[in-house]
Amino acid sequence: MPAASQPLGLIAGEGIFPLLVARGARAAGRTVVCTAFKGSAAPELKAECDQFAWVGVAQIGKWIRILRSAGCSQAIMVGRVAKRKMYDRWRYVRNIPDWRTLKLWLTELRHDKRDQAVLYAVIRELQKEGITLIDSTEYTKDHLAADGVMTHRQPTDAQWGDARHGWELCQTLSRLDIGQAIAVMNKNVIAVEAMEGTNALIERAGTLCRTPGWTLIKVSNVKRDMRVDVPTIGITTVEKLHAAGAGCLVVEAGKTILLEKEKVLALADKLKIAVIGCEGFASDALEAKL
Repeated sequence: MPAASQPLGLIAGEGIFPLLVARGARAAGRTVVCTAFKGSAAPELKAECDQFAWVGVAQIGKWIRILRSAGCSQAIMVGRVAKRKMYDRWRYVRNIPDWRTLKLWLTELRHDKRDQAVLYAVIRELQKEGITLIDSTEYTKDHLAADGVMTHRQPTDAQWGDARHGWELCQTLSRLDIGQAIAVMNKNVIAVEAMEGTNALIERAGTLCRTPGWTLIKVSNVKRDMRVDVPTIGITTVEKLHAAGAGCLVVEAGKTILLEKEKVLALADKLKIAVIGCEGFASDALEAKL
């Protein structure tokens, strides 16, 4: 039986992205079997799936048993797990690992517990059991950022300059595995994302820069693995940008999901925030302006 006609596994964390994947997959005719992380995934996700089970983020063995028993040979893993939950003082109580996860943690991940190492170890564990992790945007292509200015609102000349200046800096940070977003004003870096996440970065940038109109640049990881690394921008992001005084948002075209794209862009226009999709320095939109 072709994989596309089999049930699709959905391994779900926070946010609306898992809901969009479930809706898109079901619209394409696939049955969706979801393992949702307790304390992270949205409760309303259950109504969007054909089969649903709550699991612990450190229960890889349980994920696999549920997906395999449902006949899944493909899966999509989306939705973040906030690092504040992974590093709080009660993390070992809230995230008690099953034997398979513990074994992975003490062997393959013993000397490298960075995000990318953990994600690729998970991919290999799934593959051992015949479950292939696929492109997480497979059923949400209509929400991907396009190249060029996506809003009616146009960036100012200064914001175009900050976009180009900050793009290379942000790519470098991503290469160093520090973060994937920076805030820039008049070619000065206001703030850099680390483990706190983009929303916290935006709030900090607004505190540090009281002059309105600064630019946020957000890129994907330089390895660009669409199975595990797809940046997302949603309504909350735009609201926080407005509250913090930002005037421009630059994202990576074809590599960034705008959650409920039409609503995001409409809100950005309403709040006078220009949104640019960029493919890099060779982007026609950037080169034509600069």
